[in-house]
Amino acid sequence: MGAQTAQLPRRPSLIAPMLAAAPVFAMLMGLGFWQVERLHWKENLLASIDARIHAPPAPLAPAMQWAALAAGDFDYAHVSVSGTFESGAEALIFRSSGGVAGALAQPGYWVMTPFHPGSGGTLLINRGFIPLDKKADRGRVAALPAGETTVTGLLRPPEERNPFTPADSPDKGEWYTRDPIAIATALQLGAAAPFSLDEDAHPAASGLPAGGATVFDIPNNHLSYAVTWFGLAATLLGVVSVFTWRRARVV
Repeated sequence: MGAQTAQLPRRPSLIAPMLAAAPVFAMLMGLGFWQVERLHWKENLLASIDARIHAPPAPLAPAMQWAALAAGDFDYAHVSVSGTFESGAEALIFRSSGGVAGALAQPGYWVMTPFHPGSGGTLLINRGFIPLDKKADRGRVAALPAGETTVTGLLRPPEERNPFTPADSPDKGEWYTRDPIAIATALQLGAAAPFSLDEDAHPAASGLPAGGATVFDIPNNHLSYAVTWFGLAATLLGVVSVFTWRRARVV
């Protein structure tokens, strides 16, 4: 009787694991390159903002042009405007901190005061920060410049609310979002700008409100996100390579 021919075991197929890993690898790489693109976009945005805030103040556009301005046209723009403050009217916007170290690193309010430019309309000006215990101090009203004055500062768009933002209290003059139109409506100011102005800090000035209240807190984590996605793609490639090598050794 003739000898039976030995049958070699079949090698496990690598097609299925390759097909499963390929789209995941492509997705991880795509996310990594997308974050690189976002990084370049954010760096250009930050450079643009830095140029705006350090530019000499330009005249504020007249009231007739305000409605046509988009946030990208004016956000952080350094402007100058002449007009008069409206004494006796203000809105307090709660902040968890004055945004600076020292005595103002505590909860308090931004003091928003109506300002009437010579070109017409009403502009809400963020004169600066006061701690909570200074809420009832009316000295800040007495300190308002009388007559026509010139104010310089940075234009800011309205803040967006989220599900965790407390409800505003217009009857108490307290707010939790910078919403110029809503504040102007509550104060019965008439036609108001859809943006506000953060008044510049004055080095020679003392007392409150503390000007220069703009908070520059624009995160730029895209590089770390890109490294994470590329790292996951490299890990997947390594796992698949080891898996393939071990499968290839099976006889």
